[in-house]
Amino acid sequence: MATQKLYAGSKLREQRLKLGQTQKAFAARLGVSLPYLNQMENNNRPVSTTVVVALAREFGMDVTELSSGDGERLASDISEALADPLFEGDMPPLADVRLAASNAPGLARAFIKLHQSYRQAHERLASLDEALGREDARATPSPWEEVRDFFHYCDNYIDAVDRAAEHFAGRTDSAPIHARAIDALGQSGIGVAFTDMEALRLFDPETRTLHISARVPPQTQTFQLLLQVALRRQEPLLDATLDLARFHSDAAREIAKMGLANYFAGAALLPYGAFLAQAQASRHDLEALSQHFGASIEQVAHRLSTLQRPGAKGLPFFFVRVDQAGTITKRHSATRLQFARFGGACPLWNVHRAFETPGRFLRQLAETPDGVRYLSVARDISKSAGRFGAPTRRFAIALGCEVRHASQVVYADGLDLSRDTAFEPIGISCRICTRKTCHQRAVPPLERHLVVDPDRRDVLPYRVD
Repeated sequence: MATQKLYAGSKLREQRLKLGQTQKAFAARLGVSLPYLNQMENNNRPVSTTVVVALAREFGMDVTELSSGDGERLASDISEALADPLFEGDMPPLADVRLAASNAPGLARAFIKLHQSYRQAHERLASLDEALGREDARATPSPWEEVRDFFHYCDNYIDAVDRAAEHFAGRTDSAPIHARAIDALGQSGIGVAFTDMEALRLFDPETRTLHISARVPPQTQTFQLLLQVALRRQEPLLDATLDLARFHSDAAREIAKMGLANYFAGAALLPYGAFLAQAQASRHDLEALSQHFGASIEQVAHRLSTLQRPGAKGLPFFFVRVDQAGTITKRHSATRLQFARFGGACPLWNVHRAFETPGRFLRQLAETPDGVRYLSVARDISKSAGRFGAPTRRFAIALGCEVRHASQVVYADGLDLSRDTAFEPIGISCRICTRKTCHQRAVPPLERHLVVDPDRRDVLPYRVD
């Protein structure tokens, strides 16, 4: 496959402005002409290898930042918004969408927010929601969507919180992490009791007792202890981070605060430096990492997708969790693959088959419509309630990376990466997928013209023109 050219004009311009340099001075330091720099900053030319080397040598820049997923995320989100029937017949070429996302990211985000506002207002009207008659009925994103987008565009990595969690986990004493959490809570005057109850965690402010469910696995108990540590001992840090985010509502802020507390718990259970080193040593073996750190498979897989610390990045992974209906309940991607913001995932993806083979890892070589190839590993992660008769929560997760990184992942062993037919064609979601022939398509692509032939019936009742 041809090497993809690197267009990073906005990143290059951002670095120059951060250094306070004119285009002329910046071009001289990089060893290129002024017109050439201007063309690169406007994405008329790709960033050359010579410039990448010069950025690292002259300015100590982490050049992996040039290929961060911001542009791809924005392009994916714009494409999905443009697939709305509102824009029927007005779908611009993908090249134009990518150009807008890379050259004018601020405008691209404003467009996405505008579409979210329209969509929410439309849903309220469609459901005859009387909220539009109240003063607070503003067409703004729901708190849940706002928080989801906050983590999405932070690359799911919050540096200050991550480092604080790593510092907590890196104390010099040899006590297990759950014992450290209990000790830290004790220093705040909070006792811990393991109780037979339905809730995972319950704090009683009157008795200052934290009740942890005795029914759940040890790794879940540890996670809930660390979450309470974040809420009680790291509140100033969480609040400072939330102040910078500037959420539109108190509800969004409260949801985000719990999200940051969860982030702290995961980062303390799997501290960045130690986890990154062990992940590389084990070639990202989920089971080996789970046993080494006393964490669940899901916790390990999710953590692998967050290793985006500047100067010490891990392998770029995507991570997703789906329920049995195919609804995405968790998603993040440090790769070029971006998940649909609305609806389910492509049914041809192996994550859906994981429910059929409980306890087993399923491997898949896949290719998206843009020609990028991925290695994906999926597994079910059913969660028992810990007693007979209680309902079991059923989920499946998928973790994957681009095939160019496959040699660093144990799950690629034995797979024939050189055979084109080994790669299954998958998409993002049916309504924005550009594939013309797909036996599993649920709905037609909204931006394409359909041809219905009454004299012919193929797998689909229409053809995509």
